[in-house]
Amino acid sequence: MKYATEILVGAVLLASLAALAVVMSGGEHSWEGSDTQGAGAVQEITGGYEPWARPVWTPPSGEIETLLFTLPAAGGALVIGYFFGYYARGRQRP
Repeated sequence: MKYATEILVGAVLLASLAALAVVMSGGEHSWEGSDTQGAGAVQEITGGYEPWARPVWTPPSGEIETLLFTLPAAGGALVIGYFFGYYARGRQRP
């Protein structure tokens, strides 16, 4: 396809602008995790929900929590990327 790169860049740019438009459109945004949303839903249904477990350690800030959450994903992406590169490199050799 002659314009495959241009089409792909345009699609990524369009998707990014659409996501930005949704976020900037105003209104209330709820950036909470599924744990909080699940507890809220159970509280609405039963009216007397109380968690039976407490965290052993709570990170000092949301940024630290996000870092600890994304580190395993970054490590997994690194391993997968290494093996894709390893096998792609092996195919190029005669």
